[in-house]
Amino acid sequence: MTAPAVEPSAGGKQGRSGSGGDMSPLAWYAQPRAVYSGGNEVQLLRGGDTLFPAMCEAIAAAMHEVWLATYIFDDDPAARCVVAELVAAAERGVRVRVVVDGFGSQRALAALRELLEPHGVSLAVFRPLRGWWSWLQPGQFRRLHQKLCVVDGQIGFVGGINLIDDRRDLRHGESERARLDYAVRLTGPVVVPIEHTVRAVWTRVAFGRDWRDEMRQIARSGQPLLRARRLLRRMRIALRRRPPAQGRPRQMVPVRAAFVVRDNVRQRRSIERSYIEALRGARERIDLVSPYFYPGRNFRHALTAAAGRGVHVRLLLQGKADYRFAALAAQALYDEMLAHGVRIYEYLPAFLHAKVALVDDSWATVGSSNIDPLSLLVNLEANVLVDDPDFVAHLARELERDFAESREITTPAALPGWRRWMRRGVVAWAAAVYLRLAGAAGRY
Repeated sequence: MTAPAVEPSAGGKQGRSGSGGDMSPLAWYAQPRAVYSGGNEVQLLRGGDTLFPAMCEAIAAAMHEVWLATYIFDDDPAARCVVAELVAAAERGVRVRVVVDGFGSQRALAALRELLEPHGVSLAVFRPLRGWWSWLQPGQFRRLHQKLCVVDGQIGFVGGINLIDDRRDLRHGESERARLDYAVRLTGPVVVPIEHTVRAVWTRVAFGRDWRDEMRQIARSGQPLLRARRLLRRMRIALRRRPPAQGRPRQMVPVRAAFVVRDNVRQRRSIERSYIEALRGARERIDLVSPYFYPGRNFRHALTAAAGRGVHVRLLLQGKADYRFAALAAQALYDEMLAHGVRIYEYLPAFLHAKVALVDDSWATVGSSNIDPLSLLVNLEANVLVDDPDFVAHLARELERDFAESREITTPAALPGWRRWMRRGVVAWAAAVYLRLAGAAGRY
């Protein structure tokens, strides 16, 4: 199998990409920086009202296999539409694999098992919680926060949208206005690493350990070839070139895109690194949207340095807080950001859940990663990076609507200086304790 000409890139102003053929399954993962490929199609999806029908349409047309990973898979009408298509696919012989987080999907797990497993859908649970004592186990603070779906190795979905109605919140109940969130639908070579990631997570959960650990054991065994064949039969990982999907155009729009993850093996800080490199290369504007915002010193310096050299920097953060401490953590940084010329907006119409950003006119990212210690150092996350002026222009138009409905913060909270410093100290201490409990390493 011949890999396309792909290139690691620092984000922002990249060079031209290579061809749009199949990407070598592990080439992207071995690189310390994002690996861009050309020949992709990327469609921006706003909210579950747009994402779920697109996912259901793709799953309804599936012929071979469906892989899905999500943090929250709820048991509400919006999620049940996806369940119905997964079940229908499995019943017509499609191999369907679903992995959910044991904490995020805990409330609906029993219902999901009853709905999926009797019909042939294989459901795996990432770090299930069987009681309070489960939190004493190593690694339980590291959660599966990715939202990924791949159909027949041809169509991929990546974003921040959980499988739950946008007007429903597990903590706060129903609301009239849908939460703000984004995802993307993708075709082209960028789908290969997305599928590889979902397969690896599902395999890790289903087999009880990461597939890379099992491969090392196979290499040390007395019958490596026989054991490898058995493992591949169980994993059903097809490294061969797949035939094109029916109706797929021969010449795809030449969008350059890369898929980046944060895990606890090789890609520990890939998403954070991609952000920082793009921010450092900014020349005109930065729009960053994140509900949970408490970046480390390097990330903060990249933002403030960009504002200092004349870049128009805007942050869109939550104004309607779902977790009070998360809002306080972001507010603890308002003084620093405002003092360096960074403009801050709080989104008011509904809960904010989007994790997107754009830099200048050619770089954007959409995914599951917040800009806080949990996402950047602890959880399993996944983002797509897009280097395409048309896509960035579309995202910019959507974000203008969001900023227009938000309140700009022009002055810090009216608190005495000692109280502001105490609040920031408490937040920093709490973050440090959490990272230590989670086993995160390195400076933040």
